[in-house]
Amino acid sequence: SGGHYRPPHCLPRSKSAILVAYKNQEKNLHHLLYYIHPFLQRQQLGYRIYLIQQTGKGSFNKAKLLNVGVREALKDEDWDCLLLHDVSLVPENDHNLYVCDEYYPKHMASAMDKFQYILPHKYFFGGVSALTPEHYMKMNGFPNTYWGSDGENDIAARIQLAGMKIVRTSPHLGRYKVMEKQQELWRRFSSFFGPPSQRTRKTWRDDGMNSLEFRLLSRTKHPLYTNITVD
Repeated sequence: SGGHYRPPHCLPRSKSAILVAYKNQEKNLHHLLYYIHPFLQRQQLGYRIYLIQQTGKGSFNKAKLLNVGVREALKDEDWDCLLLHDVSLVPENDHNLYVCDEYYPKHMASAMDKFQYILPHKYFFGGVSALTPEHYMKMNGFPNTYWGSDGENDIAARIQLAGMKIVRTSPHLGRYKVMEKQQELWRRFSSFFGPPSQRTRKTWRDDGMNSLEFRLLSRTKHPLYTNITVD
């Protein structure tokens, strides 16, 4: 119920919240849920899967939805790890552990099939990433004022500006299948992930978790996930 699970015969090695910003991708969602639950259970994790949706037909604000997901998830439990997960990615290797690095934000999807299992750019932090709540708050989350999918591109710069660095799952472990049209993936992920822009330098401390405003419309437990709908 609500996508929540604890190992029945042992203490979980980690408590992980899986956060999925979502908009009209039902087929991909079914595939992800089919694969991710047994994958996480084999790792003996305690976890809950959250689906965060925005109401209406306006532009998709993936960055802000992830901020909302973090805020709402932390009301439920003192999570060890926050997994920011694209709905279109399925992990291939059971040894790609959905736990956080103790010291730095961790990029999990280091090798995607649509990129020929090669990292598209050294600043790339998209797809699936793992951060402790402390990491997320230290960099003030994602920017709320970016609309469309590209707001998440700002996160690599925020990590740097917050005095942290990115660690990556090794490519032979961080392999993912992409359940999405290749041209759409390239459109979303081909943006330049470079050094912090002047805008990011000026706004990252004031635009993020500390300025998050939203209206919670519903919070519903479904058989395989918890759905959060917001305005």
